[in-house]
Order: sequence, then C-alpha cells, then structure tokens
Amino acid sequence: MDPEVSVLLHCGPWKGLREKQVRVELSDKFNRRKFPGLERCIEEVWTERVTSEPWLFNGAKFRLHSVTLMTELPSNTNVVGDIARDAVEEEAENPVKDVHDQVGHIKGQEPVQGEKEERTGVSPLRGKANEDPSQRVSKKGCGVDTCSCNVQKMEILHRDLGLYPHTKAGTLAAHPNSNRARDADSCTQIFTPTCCYSERNTAVKKDTVLTMQLGLTCYKDFLGTNWSKNVKELMREGEIQFGNPESFLAQPLGVGAVLQTVDKHVVFLRRSQKVAEAPGLLDIPGGHPEPKAVCRGVSEESIQVEQLPEEAVVRELFSSVQTEIKDEVNIPLSCLSEPILMGIALNHTSAGRPSAEFYVSCSLTSKEVKKLYWEGGPEASESTDIIFLNKEEVLKLEKSALLWSELCPSAKGAVLLYHLVRPDLD
Repeated sequence: MDPEVSVLLHCGPWKGLREKQVRVELSDKFNRRKFPGLERCIEEVWTERVTSEPWLFNGAKFRLHSVTLMTELPSNTNVVGDIARDAVEEEAENPVKDVHDQVGHIKGQEPVQGEKEERTGVSPLRGKANEDPSQRVSKKGCGVDTCSCNVQKMEILHRDLGLYPHTKAGTLAAHPNSNRARDADSCTQIFTPTCCYSERNTAVKKDTVLTMQLGLTCYKDFLGTNWSKNVKELMREGEIQFGNPESFLAQPLGVGAVLQTVDKHVVFLRRSQKVAEAPGLLDIPGGHPEPKAVCRGVSEESIQVEQLPEEAVVRELFSSVQTEIKDEVNIPLSCLSEPILMGIALNHTSAGRPSAEFYVSCSLTSKEVKKLYWEGGPEASESTDIIFLNKEEVLKLEKSALLWSELCPSAKGAVLLYHLVRPDLD
C-alpha cells in the first residue's frame, strides 16, 4: 500500500492479543552480527553525532529477531486453499529431499548462532518415484499415526508465504526480512495442523499465541546501522553471508498506540521540528520498551539478557506503551485501558525497523484529553500540537487520502493494523 511501511504480522483472528497471550524468548543469539569494520564505522558515526548533539545518550533497546505465531487446529486438519495446492504442483518436479533437515533454516531465515536441531521420532521423507507425496506416512510421529500435514507440502507453503516452521507443532513464524511475510492476509488465512516438527521450547504456556525472539541492541548501533548511509550495502552483505539482509542491523523494537477516547476519537500528535526523525509529521504516541526498566540498578551498557526475566520483559512491552501515552499526552495511567497488541509494522525509511502497535482506549473525552495535553507532560517537547480524528475518519484513511501524506511511517503502520484487526469491535 505504501513503500514507507508494511505489516509483518497482525493479530486479526483474535481481535488483538492480551499480555497473557504473548511471551518472549531472550538470547544473545538474537543479537545483530558484528565485524570489525562495521564496529569502527558505528563508533565514528556515534562520535560525530554526540559532538554535534551532546545531549544524546546510548540507551539499551530490545532487538526483534523474529516472531512465532502458534495456532490450534485438530490433528487431522489439512492445509487447504489454492496457494497450498499451487505450491505443491509447482514443486512436484523438484521435490525437497528431506524437509525435516530444513526446519528452521528455510531461505530467508538466518541460522541462529549455536542452534542445534533436536528431532524426536521423525522419519526422513524420501519417497519412491511416482509416489503421491500427500500419502506419505510418518511411522514415528509425535502422537499421531499419520503426518497429516504432509511436511513437504508444509515447507513449500511456508517458503512461498515468507513463513517458516520454527519451534513446535502448529507454529508459523515470520521473519522481518521476508517480503511475503508482509502479506497480512496470507499470514492469517493459512494455518498449520499438528505435524512432526522439531520440539523445542516445550515450556510454552498453554494460552500463549505469539512469541517474540529478542536480543539486545542500543541507540548507537541503530544510528550506525539502520540509519547508516551504507545501510543498503550492509543489507546486501547480510544476505550474502547469512541469507538475511537484517543480520548486521540493530532493528530496535518500538511501540506505538492507537489511542481512542471515550467519545470515539483517535489521538494524533504533530511531531516537533526538533526531533531527529519525521519532524513536523503526524504521529501516534509511542517510543520503546526499555531493558533498563526490567533491570534496574544496572548501567545500560552492562545489561545482559541473563538479567532479564522473560515475564518482566513482556510486562514492560505492554506497560511501556501506556507510559509513553502518559508522558507524551499527559493522560493518567488510571484513565487508560489494558493495551491490546494489534501486530507488528515495519518502517522502511529506517531499513525495516519493527514496531509493535497497540490499541488503547481512554475513559476521557477528546476535550478532556486536549486540556491535559496543553498542560504538558514529561515529554511535551517532542510534539507541538494534538489532533483528533473520529473513528470513521481513521477507518477511511488510505494512501489516496490527503491526510495520509502527513502521517509518519509509524502512524501509517498503526493505522493499517487498526484497519486489519479492529480490536474495538465486540
């Protein structure tokens, strides 16, 4: 719809996800890749920026590596739809030798450092000539007699959609560097049944729907990679070396909120001309979840993933968007609803930087919110005006609308997700 933004993942089937439906997996293996020449360039960029803007500081951020969407379907459910059938027919002439060997390492996904596949009772699928692949049987499955999903068909489908099987049965995962993963309709219309995929992360909670694989990064790395004048070369090198153009990028995870008042108006803020990114454009309240909020008493440069409890990180992910609303719009936390995660959007003006977009309702009217905004909050200097659009106007916002060109990429991504998810519907 717009070259500046795309949707990596949306939570439409659930009308958005609550905090209890989300978990994170933290590991150093989800950090960006490094090499000496790049590190020198990052240091040079940072030194130059701090010299001209001495108020800058290098804050720690969470790095989004990938996301995993878990689906619950009966074990005898088959993959359906023309996409699946077409993919199988297209691949029939060149069948995959052993799909289970490729689980978690399909083209477009960076093999995780130090990762080892653990297979439990999986039979290699090396069918005979002229054998119908849909009739292949796994003699040692994971609790079922027949691998009803036909693993080869599944792998082809995932590769075609820009999705890949990741952690356990019934799982789809989207990698931020996949163009096809940005087709939101494809991501939600195609689900995987139970099959004999590798069993890892067995401690996943029963009600978990979405898992984010997170590492650590920082603002300095973001300026030196995603905002680097050589970012295209970095992405090309990442693709060559690791099959993932984002391998060398910081990819800090942001948060944003479609904030709706009790009288059905959505809040937009006019960004200050003094901010570094998208000055003067309309934005939504937002910022970043902060590792330092989870790991208090430790300097930002010293924070390690081992010090970050996963449940506390999820809590920070959801609470940080409320904090941003409080600081930017000056609305008390007591007036804000529980955030609902609509999905993840990508900002292509900063090399596909990801942002988790939420829906938050407010118990105040637009008039009351406007009054609080002009009284000023802790981050009032980041914006110069507040604008309200009624819900119907927001739902009609599209690329052809005059106001669309005034939205910054993060606001565009949030609006697209709001169109797709509609978390305010009963």
